Amino acid sequence: MTTAEPGWELYRSFLGVVKEGSLSGAARSLGLTQPTVGRHVEALEQALGLALFTRSQHGLAPTEAALALQPYAETLAATVAALLRVASSQGDGVRGTVRITASEVVGVEVLPPILAALREEHPGLRIELTLTNRLEDLLQREADIAVRMVRPTQDVLVARRVGDIELGLHAHEDYLTRHGTPRSWSELMSGHALIGFDRETAFLRSAREKLGPLRRDTFGLRADSDLAQLAAIRAGCGIGICQVGLARRDARLVRVMPKAFSMPLDTWVAMHMDLRDSPRCRVAFEAVAAGLKRYIEA
Repeated sequence: MTTAEPGWELYRSFLGVVKEGSLSGAARSLGLTQPTVGRHVEALEQALGLALFTRSQHGLAPTEAALALQPYAETLAATVAALLRVASSQGDGVRGTVRITASEVVGVEVLPPILAALREEHPGLRIELTLTNRLEDLLQREADIAVRMVRPTQDVLVARRVGDIELGLHAHEDYLTRHGTPRSWSELMSGHALIGFDRETAFLRSAREKLGPLRRDTFGLRADSDLAQLAAIRAGCGIGICQVGLARRDARLVRVMPKAFSMPLDTWVAMHMDLRDSPRCRVAFEAVAAGLKRYIEA
């Protein structure tokens, strides 16, 4: 192990190899040459006194030491990205980059017009939108603002509840013309193609009571992507769960058994308390919260 402190570029290349599984893949993703990435990994191994990768038939496999270091390197990456966002906002007015995270459906179907209006009002603002159903860690600055379907519990977060996004069972009118409209759970479960999740998540386990008899083995079409499920409903593949507000935008989507199934998603917008005085984050927070509230109330 050397006494020199490893530079950030070494950890950046290390993370690239962990994620891509090869020097060539990491080089492509980072915009570097393969020899440069190789030198970075070798230099980090020498600096730490650890073997970080072993060669396998599939490429480079991270060692146990590499896997132990990975979360810390990812925290470094998030901190560097947050630093650059803050640096980009320096100067007069609302400017710089703000990173927003939301679920797939909210990010694709709900947020775009809200963000378009925000950019129209503040053209100096650049927006990074990351779509994931994973709860991005605002504490580690993986994002500046998060739209979440659970109440944030960390004291250092500023959170505002914007309301309940209602979920209901929906199908395309063509599907219902072909197969009829179910009027009860028994009709739904016995005579219809159901669209739903493949792998159970912590959220689904917590919502098991609200889902009624809907379980993985009851779905004829399974997808863990909410966008894929929505596309299948729109294509007439069967009956699935969809945001009521989205379905109202398409007259061909029909709600099924509204009294038997209604599932509210408690919706919050959150950001780190340290960002309250940041003009870029403050205006984005207010715009997202107000836009989601209008969507819910409509």
